[in-house]
This record gives sequence, structure tokens and C-alpha cells, in this order.
Amino acid sequence: MVPVSRLRIGIDVGGTFTDVVAVDADTFALVAQLKVPTTHHAPEGVARGIVDGLQQMLRQLAARPADVVFIAHSTTQATNALLEGDVARVGIVGAGRHGERWKARIDTRVPPVPLAPGKALRAVHAFAPIDDPAAPGAAIGAALDTLQAAGVEVIVASEPFAVDDPSVEVAIADAARARGLWATAGHEVASLYGLRTRTRTALLNAAVLPRMVGTATMTARSVEEAGIAAPLMIMRSDGGVMTVDEVARRPIQTMLSGPAAGIAGALMHEQVSDGIFIEVGGTSADISVIRDGQPQMRPARVGGHRTFLNTLDVRTLAIAGGSMVRVSGGALVDVGPRSAHIAGVGYACFAPAGAFDGPVEVTSVCPLEGDPADYVVLVAGGARYALTPTCAANAAGVVPADAFAKADRSTAERAFAVLAASIGQDGAALARAVLDRACGKVVAQVRALVEEYRLSASAVDLVGGGGGAASLVPHTGALMGVPWRLARQAEVISPLGVALAMVRDTIERTIVDPTPADVLRVRQEAVDAAVRNGALAETIDVQVEVDARRNLVRAVAAGSAELRRGGAADRQGDATTRRAAAARSMHRPVGDVRVVASTAAFDVFAGEPPSGLWWAPWRHAASELRVVDATGVVRLQRQDATVRVSTASALEADLRGVLDALADFGDAGRTIPDVHLLVGPRIVNLAGLADEGQILGLAAVEVRGREDDAPVVIIATARR
Repeated sequence: MVPVSRLRIGIDVGGTFTDVVAVDADTFALVAQLKVPTTHHAPEGVARGIVDGLQQMLRQLAARPADVVFIAHSTTQATNALLEGDVARVGIVGAGRHGERWKARIDTRVPPVPLAPGKALRAVHAFAPIDDPAAPGAAIGAALDTLQAAGVEVIVASEPFAVDDPSVEVAIADAARARGLWATAGHEVASLYGLRTRTRTALLNAAVLPRMVGTATMTARSVEEAGIAAPLMIMRSDGGVMTVDEVARRPIQTMLSGPAAGIAGALMHEQVSDGIFIEVGGTSADISVIRDGQPQMRPARVGGHRTFLNTLDVRTLAIAGGSMVRVSGGALVDVGPRSAHIAGVGYACFAPAGAFDGPVEVTSVCPLEGDPADYVVLVAGGARYALTPTCAANAAGVVPADAFAKADRSTAERAFAVLAASIGQDGAALARAVLDRACGKVVAQVRALVEEYRLSASAVDLVGGGGGAASLVPHTGALMGVPWRLARQAEVISPLGVALAMVRDTIERTIVDPTPADVLRVRQEAVDAAVRNGALAETIDVQVEVDARRNLVRAVAAGSAELRRGGAADRQGDATTRRAAAARSMHRPVGDVRVVASTAAFDVFAGEPPSGLWWAPWRHAASELRVVDATGVVRLQRQDATVRVSTASALEADLRGVLDALADFGDAGRTIPDVHLLVGPRIVNLAGLADEGQILGLAAVEVRGREDDAPVVIIATARR
């Protein structure tokens, strides 16, 4: 093995195992992977397993701690705490100034938030009337006295319009911390108007604050004591990473950190541009949509309540590689939701060769109290085995030879033959029925996502990740008649996503009729936030969206936490590779695609000749368009797009021309097209803007400092 001098370490903390991978920081190649038991019950908690895995990895590679330039881990701690109802006792200090008190008193009082069955998050409330915002101490002290007497551990500070003037919330939080209490403020967690929702979001943040900070701090200290100078990062729910200091402010941002790691792997390692990503474990499958190389987001709901937390739109199904077969009355009843892992039994397909050739007892179990006792278990040689979708896929011969889920087909076939004989059925038919039942659940969810996101037929490519991907994804693709593939190193796609993740931060502001200056200000806030969280300024890309209906300006900034140098030349694809990638994405013969624009970083391919004349020499209309980067990855796809090649100095005039040509006038007024720019090594997404001034202002920022003749490609699509 060639020594690697710069390593990126990714760690995915699962329920049973903690996966650790090492990636070459220059080439992004996977160089090592291992599993260690997750240490839930160690005095240090899961931090012990993280450090154990890290130290084993360094020994395996004969690497020095100084070789680690980036280290991050995902965590399910916040999600599990909310799902299990294992949360801190929280008190809310609602505050109101003159004229705001009645509303503030009502809107900062949060009703119980349902969590686990029989458990709810119930906050204690106290109100602080603020007579003098410059000296609010007496009212705050009285409210804190009330809450301390009730035994709260964490204080939430919440006041109307604190997103504009947070001074009172800051005073409450500072006073609480001075008393030795944990504290969080509404404006720290969300920067949007809406006191009820902001208070509820802060309450959820406070509920997981002590445990999350304790674990993050302990892990960071252990990593530092191991001699690693790179700061520990933690996976966020939007697919980026955050520092331990940021976790101390907004631990709720790690909710859905686990699924986010898999999606980050699909984006960064597998480089999925458009498609549906299915991460399959042993107990559940997470399904999400990727469009234009971006995961789809939605506001998180907890206990049925809306929050100001944006998370990845992940649909989780209780079906996976280890889901158990259920039989009753001589017929297949269902597959799942309980898994072999929960029942504490093995997979039949991974039993020793010949295990089912001798006497085998077919019995049923109840995995958890309250479950039906119809989950099938085969008892052979004193060991117990479950029949699962992994067993069915192997018996049916649909698992690729190099997949992590590959098992001995004859063993799987024999296991199904034993069960089928006990209920008077055919073994091969029963295996296929199990596979149909399990994958049918995935098909239903995928079709729902296709309809919800209005995906075109050409965008429905299934990409599988996780150790159980081969159990479900190939047959799901066959049932739907759509292309599918398994990610490279699918079994470690989550830790790979952590290792390759970007620092990401989102700034949202409520602004009525935002001016270009307002939009630029929010954009800069996002850049500043990403830099504070560890991103290098020169690596940051920003996407800005303006929602006129909600008076919302949102800027998402993403950048690398360390310079990714070198290795680019080794990953360059030639012109033939890039053209083939575009043709494959469009499901067309290679001869039917052509280059209509190029920059040093991208080629723009059109799918067919324009139906009419090219009425202007600079404008190309394409029914299908793909932007392919130098490595042969499709980075953007559009239908019926217009392409114009411009320069930095001519961009404003050319962009105005495109906006005028594609603008639509209707009952709602002037509708301008969606615009993307190819500027240097970046694709600048301006599609979230609805005002010409905002588009021109951000475009000017993107080309600032470039040579006048630097090429810029405009890609515009009329809105319908």
C-alpha cells in the first residue's frame, strides 16, 4: 500500500456498529475501512467507539495523527433522544415589552410535544414583562427563580422580534448560564418571524442540548488527546458538517444526521446528479430525491408540529435487508417491520453451507412485546435464522456478484424450500413473493416521490447505498422498469459521505419586497456563517432563493473545511467520456448529442438539433440539455433551455437580453426565467430569484475580480 500523507476520516455511528473510513484527501480514493462495536454503554458513551475505531484505523494504515487533515462523524443521538423521549427538562422564559406582552405571553407557551409513546416534551413556562429593555434584570431574575424551583435544566429565551433585536433574549440566556443552567435563545436557532414556531424549535433544541454537547465535547477532547490537530466536525441534517462549538448552539441541526451522511456519500462519492437514492440497512430504508446535484429539503415536523428546522426530505420505510418474513395460516402475511437484528437471529442465507440439509425446525417468534407471533425463524444445528429480503434476493439470483449482500445462493434456496414445504408452497415462488412484497413497499414510496417532485421519466434512476442495497434496489428497478445501480463501496456510503462532506450553513431572513442589496446582505451572512463554522472562504459556493409569497430570503453557503489540492488531473475525463455521460443521462445514442458551449470546467451538451432556426448566433435552444464537468459527471440538466456564451464584462447586458427574451407576462405580472451561470469552476444557481435586479446583482458579485474576457455561460429556462 502506498502511504497516504493526508487523510480525511469519516465515522458513521450506527445502532450496532460504528463504521470508520479513511479517504485520500488529494484523490478522494477510499484507502481503508473498518467496523467497531458502537459503545452505547461505555462511560464515555459512543465517543469510546469513535476513538477506538480511529486508533485502529491509524494503526492499520501506519499513519500519524498529523496525517489527518479532516475528521467528522454522524450521529443519531438527537433523533434517538426525541424518538425515545429521553430529553432534558426545559423551562421557557417568555419575554415581552410594552405593547407585546399579551401576545408574547400566549405565543411563548408551548403545549406538550408528543415524542415516544406515552412520553411528551412538557416545558415549564414563566413570563418576564420587560419595562426597560436596557435593564431587564429584575423581571428576568424572577422568571428564572420560578423555573429553577421547578427543577429545569435548560432555559429557552424567547421574545417577539428578537431576530431584529436579540438583546433581551441574550440577557436571559446570559443570566441563566450565570446560574449554572444550560440556555438557548430563539434567535440563535431560527432567524424567521413567527414566535410560536421559533419558540417550539428552540424548545426542541434545548431538549437535546445537554446530552449532545456532552458527547460532542467528550469526543472532541478524545480526538485532540489522540494527537489529531484537525478540529472534529459533526454531520448536520442538511448534509453538511458543523463544529463542536456550533453543536453547542444548535444541536437540533444534527437531527437526521445519519440519513444525511448517506446522501452526502451519494453526492460526493458517487456523484449522483439526478435520481432517487435508496440507502438500505438491516432494519430500515431511507429514500430521497436528488436534483441537479442537490438533495431536496423540507421543514421538519416533530410530534406533528412544524419547526423552523430545514432537514433533508428523507422518507424512511420499515423494510430493509434484514426484515423478517411473516407467515400465518399457511400463507405469506408480510415482510417486516421487525428485523433479524431486533429479534437477535441470523440471516438464513449467511448460515454455514449445508445448515439446512439436516433436521430443521420451522417456528414463529414475537420479536418485541406486543408484536404478532408470526415472524418465521428456522432452527438448525442449535442456531436460529430468519428469512429476509436479503435471503430472497440471493435465492432469486438478483444480487450482483460483488455486492456486500451476496451470499451462497444454494443456502438461500434451501432455506426457502424448507419454509415452503412446511406450508405447502414452492420455494422459488415463495422467495419471489417475499421479494415482490418487500420491494413493492419501496416502489410505492418511489412513485409517490416521482409524483410529488414531478420528476420526468428520464430522471428516475435508482441509486442504492448501504449494506442491504442489493437486497432491494435491483428488484425495485426491475418492478418499475427503470435504470438502477449500486454505489461504489455501497456498504460504507454513509461514512464516506461524512469523510467527503462540505461545511454548510443556511441563513434565512423574513424581508418584505427584498431589494438586491437585501439579497446580497443575506448572501454575505451565509458566507460569514460558513467561514465561522470552518469552511475556507475560497471554496464557498452560495445558492440564494427568494420566496415572495412567504417574504423569505434564504442563502445556503457550502465550502470545504480544508483545501482539496492535487488529484484533479487524475480524475479528468476526456471529451468522449463527457459526451458519453451526457448521452447516457438523456437515454440517447452518443451520436445524438452535441456540444453547444464549453468552459475550462464544463461542457454543455444538447440532446437534439433545434426544431427551428437559430434566430440569433449566440442563442441555442435545446429540448434536453446537460452540463458535464471535467470528470464526466452530469452537474445540471434542463429541458427546453436557452444557452448563451458571454464574458465577465458583457454579462450584465447579455443577461438582460436573455431575461427579456424569455420573460412571460400573465395575470401575476412578469415572470422571469430560471437562470444558471457557468463561472470558472462553479455552477451559480440563480433559479430561486424572481426579480431581475436580484439576479443581476448576484451575477455581478460572481464575476467580480475576473478578467473582462473570462468566459461565462448563461443557461436559462422559461418558467411554466
